[in-house]
Amino acid sequence: MPAARPTTPFTGRRIRAAVIGTGAIGRGSHLPALARLAREGETEVVAAVDIDRGAVEAFCAGTGIPHAYTDLGLMLAEQRPDLVSICTPPTLHRAQTVAALRAGAWVWCEKPPVPSLADFDAIEAEEGADGGPYAAIVFQHRFGSGARHVRRLLAQGALGRPLVAHCQTTWYRDAAYYAVPWRGRWHTEGGGPAMGHGIHQMDLLLDLLGPWSEVRAMAGRLVHDIETEDVSTALVRFASGALATVVNSVLSPDEVSRIRLDCERATVELTHLYGHANGDWRITPAPDVSAEQAEAWRDFGPDEPSSHLAQLRELVASMRAGERPRSSGPDGRTSLELVTALYKSAFTDTTVRAGEIGPGDPYYTALHGGAPGWAPPVTAEEVPA
Repeated sequence: MPAARPTTPFTGRRIRAAVIGTGAIGRGSHLPALARLAREGETEVVAAVDIDRGAVEAFCAGTGIPHAYTDLGLMLAEQRPDLVSICTPPTLHRAQTVAALRAGAWVWCEKPPVPSLADFDAIEAEEGADGGPYAAIVFQHRFGSGARHVRRLLAQGALGRPLVAHCQTTWYRDAAYYAVPWRGRWHTEGGGPAMGHGIHQMDLLLDLLGPWSEVRAMAGRLVHDIETEDVSTALVRFASGALATVVNSVLSPDEVSRIRLDCERATVELTHLYGHANGDWRITPAPDVSAEQAEAWRDFGPDEPSSHLAQLRELVASMRAGERPRSSGPDGRTSLELVTALYKSAFTDTTVRAGEIGPGDPYYTALHGGAPGWAPPVTAEEVPA
């Protein structure tokens, strides 16, 4: 008889959660997911943190959260949450995630994860060695019944080898969007559409097709007066040999998010905008596939849309099992590495291979890599005396 699995610190009780940042993503996505699991007896939200005292007090008063803070360290010391949900700008993610991990809390952090691979590796170094705490990134498009079904078909080899793929995030952002001072700046937004918009579809593509091996890219600043790019294109080769095109844009009035996989026995297509359900997927079989087989492939089962809730359910299950969650550690790093390689390839006019960007490479610490015409101007305060 197998030995009983050891219990975790969360066995037999609710997971105590705190929300950091009370803006739109915290209010509109994280809190509803936490509240839903609270109704199911899984979680309880014990505190919220924001630098704006009035905002956090109103947030807590309107949602029934018992404790409002403007100091993250004080909240961690007084409330000792099990899970911290980080909904702040990317430049704050590293320091806030490290503080939470050191306090013993697991972390669920909004994308973009951090502004550089160096920051990501610094966070991973703070994680628990065995059983947590771990820091997971919000990549909710991986989760839900549609992605799970297609991932299973691919893993089983039912559709044959993946051969050709297309990954498209073509959205539209006008001048008013970039009038917000922190947008379009490397330091505050972390990157352009490759980092801040297209990373979701690229992450889903990687989750379906597995490791990438090399990338060749171009980027442009075609419309907006910003530091970052407003469009990029890339050719990606996967370790399996499959080839993919990737387009990330904020210049496209007809907005769409799309992934297409051409496999030996079928084409799989996902077309949506900000989230997908079973009905957004389409499977077209090759001519020699039987109708019965095609119908079996098209049976996605009960519909669970991609969402923060779908990912949070799996994260909480991982916490209770004492296991590293998906989209954390090396699994969470892979899409950031691809984005970094895309920028390096575009700005240096070279092919970049997986694993080559590490300490000593300028792109390891900044996505612009100091490239002429792309790096932000150096201010007088930053020039050494």
